[in-house]
Amino acid sequence: MALELGIWRIGEGLTPLEFGALDLEYRLEDILDRNIAIVSPHWMVIGRQVHTDFAGTIDLLAIDQQGNLVVMELKRDRTPRDIVAQILDYGSWVRTLQADRIAKIYSEYRARFKSSEPDQSLDEAFCKRFGLKEMPDELNEDHELVMVASSLDPGTERVVKYLAEHHGLPINAIFFRVFRDEDKEYLARAWLTEPTIPDPGGSQDITRGEWNGEYYVSFGIGEHRVWDEAVKYGFISGGGAPWYSGTLNLLEPAARIWVNVPGVGYVGVGEVLDAPVPVDEFTVADDSGSKVPLISLPVKARGMKRASENKDAAEYLVRVKWLKTLPLNQAVKEKGFFGNQNTVAKPRTPKWSHTVERLKKRFDVQ
Repeated sequence: MALELGIWRIGEGLTPLEFGALDLEYRLEDILDRNIAIVSPHWMVIGRQVHTDFAGTIDLLAIDQQGNLVVMELKRDRTPRDIVAQILDYGSWVRTLQADRIAKIYSEYRARFKSSEPDQSLDEAFCKRFGLKEMPDELNEDHELVMVASSLDPGTERVVKYLAEHHGLPINAIFFRVFRDEDKEYLARAWLTEPTIPDPGGSQDITRGEWNGEYYVSFGIGEHRVWDEAVKYGFISGGGAPWYSGTLNLLEPAARIWVNVPGVGYVGVGEVLDAPVPVDEFTVADDSGSKVPLISLPVKARGMKRASENKDAAEYLVRVKWLKTLPLNQAVKEKGFFGNQNTVAKPRTPKWSHTVERLKKRFDVQ
């Protein structure tokens, strides 16, 4: 059943206020950008008219206090079928965003829509908005999809509820209407289904504790990085931009690392032997035992960029003595394990301590 909103003035009788559809859905983008708290006090706008890699444009992109993203799409004049398909497509793109891309989206948003205000990084704005000392280590572990409209037809409401209740998709709709009482306007709001309210205790992991001395490593696989070769030749690596390779400098000789392949699981534990070097300078032993440049061998990771081509985008390697490794199809993955998009991290959350203790048992390493 389609949601209906109404407001009446109480006087000598009940006088219904005039509902003004007019240009509401075109005004809402400005209204929500100025004060997203009217939708949720747990959100912060980080993007507006965000261009995706699929040729679409997200009306508003927000982040919640847990570091998860929220896509808001206004119905405007589109058909119900179009907006449902569009927001699902946006969700498929948003789920791939990493921290550096999210920070860039926020920077572009500030430059385009908040240029008259003092400049702020995403970290600064986030901490100020939610009263925190630091952002969560993990960003975009999940996301929400929210359609914004003055109304939806019953069929669309059924589809949204079906996707949310039967398939567990984080999708919802929020309705706004403007009511006029002579020269005054009132904005009314209602959710299609009860929104998820963050658990006040759910941000406990954001509070930093003592670092346990164990390093986290994210090893993204692809044409530029192959796990089997990292095991064979004894290294971890990061590259593509300074944001990815720079954290390798956190590592010191004898540091112990736990390696996670995003979306796959933990596949190795080892000790650092040397400081990071560009792939051009990394040498390994060939089949005869002679030291040769890695790039001189017929490796599968042919996408590794060299420093001689582009210093910032180059792949940087850290030599490692492996204590134990696993093939990708035997990766260790458990609910509640720590994950992060930084190539190297020194996590100080309870989740990391829990993860390491579990990995010690699973890898039989003390």
